[in-house]
Amino acid sequence: MDSEIIFIIEESQETGYEARALDHSIFTEADTVEELKIMIKDAVQCHFDPNEMPKIIRLHYIKEEIMAA
Repeated sequence: MDSEIIFIIEESQETGYEARALDHSIFTEADTVEELKIMIKDAVQCHFDPNEMPKIIRLHYIKEEIMAA
């Protein structure tokens, strides 16, 4: 059992945000960060059996920025 699961959060072109778990096949998306957090918790609960559930969900935000040279 892993004590934590890590998600990479990025802004999406189709929706507001998308989250992808490292080391697990879990993906979800939502319009806002608040909605995304709810969707992540729900996806984790659906993916794991109760006795295998990670105790911590860690979110890593990636933001891409473009600047003129």
